[in-house]
Amino acid sequence: MDYKLISCDDHLDLNQLPADVWTARVPEEYRERAPHVEERDGRMVWVCEGQVWGSWSGKMPDPNKPKAPPPLFTAFVRAGIENEGQRRPAVPELRLEDMDRDGVHSHVIFGPVTSIKSDDVAFRDACYRAYNDWLADFCAIAPERLLGVPMLPEFPSSATEELYRLAKIGLFRQANLQIAAAQPRLHDPAWEPFWNALEETGIVLSFHVTVFAPKPGDPGVGKPAGTFTATKAFIEQFLDPFIDLFAWGILERHPKMKLVMAESGLGWLPWVVQELDYRHWRLWEAKEFWADKGGIPLVMKPSELFKRQIYVTFQEDYVAMALLPFYGENNVLWASDYPHPDSIWPHSHATIEKQMAALSPEMRKKLTHDNAARLYRIMEYADGGDARQAIAAE
Repeated sequence: MDYKLISCDDHLDLNQLPADVWTARVPEEYRERAPHVEERDGRMVWVCEGQVWGSWSGKMPDPNKPKAPPPLFTAFVRAGIENEGQRRPAVPELRLEDMDRDGVHSHVIFGPVTSIKSDDVAFRDACYRAYNDWLADFCAIAPERLLGVPMLPEFPSSATEELYRLAKIGLFRQANLQIAAAQPRLHDPAWEPFWNALEETGIVLSFHVTVFAPKPGDPGVGKPAGTFTATKAFIEQFLDPFIDLFAWGILERHPKMKLVMAESGLGWLPWVVQELDYRHWRLWEAKEFWADKGGIPLVMKPSELFKRQIYVTFQEDYVAMALLPFYGENNVLWASDYPHPDSIWPHSHATIEKQMAALSPEMRKKLTHDNAARLYRIMEYADGGDARQAIAAE
């Protein structure tokens, strides 16, 4: 292989972030309320306004304390890295070292796949800005390799305002809307300025699956059966908003808008798009009924819109390899999912060889490099050139 891989779904989780991400960056009036790390019941956790958000891994482990077997293996455990106190994903030098170990040139890096929860809109939006500002500084160390995906508030006016602010920073190619928490639903006219802003700025939008919180009364909690909950949650979180993009004409009205569906899985989408095409035909079959009711605003077939504007990521998906004729060869993006439990790091090359054995070298390169390089305008400079200037000049 004469090229390095580009991975389009990797992570900077809450437990890996520096302890001062928010306290060092929110306005002075919010410092005492900002998310911060505390020790509670012997555990280091993130706390905001009295609510525990999750664990923090920045405290070095006690070498004298017996290590319990993990309930879920991470990529680090599989790779023999036991000291998560290093917070490798959030330390640029260590992350780049891990990328080089895997033969990967660039990571598209999603932050905490959750929401910043607060009823105080000004405070909530300040927390989103603080994380995104930290991410800009992090990625600026190697901007052609560390492709950070800033977090957008899940509310239309706040998301639109932050998107324009991110565009002025000039570093980011993509921004993430945690679609499972978006309010109101996407058909609401309140989102229209946001769709316009995506087209105007050229920033790619992404939907990423969120943390799988157990539902009240779920009988699988704490049992082996609970391991399979994620299989349901992947599709549950994406199905309604995905269909709304077509049903309410969002993609058709905004042809320059591009969407990446990250970690959603690929295999379920072809049937859904096929079904949308069928319903679209049924709609036009009855066009005389709609003629005196404003007509039908949905002209393009959903499958045509899908291939024009939507990209999907995968890491280990044998079903997807059989569905490439449906997707087209330009809209599928490989990912390693570093360092999540589902990740194939640091064995990405071996995994690619196994699942893409039947594909031509040209197709493999498209899936693991070319498609991403085109979408994210990645330029690899052997002479250390400034990728940020090159991107801004396009």
